[in-house]
Amino acid sequence: MKNRLAGLMAVAVLAVAPFAVADDDYRTFDQASQSALTPDEALQLLIDGNARFVAGESIERDLIEQQRETAGGQYPFAVVLSCLDSRSAPEVVFDQGVGDIFVGRVAGNVVDTNLLGSFEFATAAAGSKLIVVMGHTACGAVMGACDGVEVGNLTALLDEIEPAIDAVSTPVGTDRSSANAEFVNRVAETNVRMQVNELLRRSDVIRGLVEQGQVKVVGAIHDLATGEVRFL
Repeated sequence: MKNRLAGLMAVAVLAVAPFAVADDDYRTFDQASQSALTPDEALQLLIDGNARFVAGESIERDLIEQQRETAGGQYPFAVVLSCLDSRSAPEVVFDQGVGDIFVGRVAGNVVDTNLLGSFEFATAAAGSKLIVVMGHTACGAVMGACDGVEVGNLTALLDEIEPAIDAVSTPVGTDRSSANAEFVNRVAETNVRMQVNELLRRSDVIRGLVEQGQVKVVGAIHDLATGEVRFL
């Protein structure tokens, strides 16, 4: 484990050169502030950011200035795995600016080897304290999986959601297709929980960081109708 982490840290040197931004209007984490943050504090930052978003009080940031300030390095405090859906952008719903969070996106927010490697970099090398697997209501990928859609490479992706469908029990005769919004949303939440477990099962690096209390992994559901993110 130590050798692997050392290797990741060597890679990270190129991406996270020290810097600091003091302007409160577009605060960006530096190495010291990121290091001092706990996983629970990182989670609270996302909770607070979502509350601002829902209330219509998102921070007015000078994004191009943030871009310039972070050009020499980055210290994101969290990493979010979310669905590809255009209505569920983590930077927006959590009211975060340039350099604040890493984001990996794929339809159905399913874990794969490429994402695992990316998240290991984000945490073990770049110092992020929190991983969020975020699904959302009315998920098109979940709907497609419920309906057994088969389209090119999408078919294999939707197959990854099948275990979540099977895990959701319903009374005999219940509509288990995309026409049943409640069923779709239950599958989406179950899929999030399963992807959290899959991430921890498949990544020794992340699991080790969690066991050491350095990183926290949580699931969440974004309500497209209200904007609210509910952590599981």
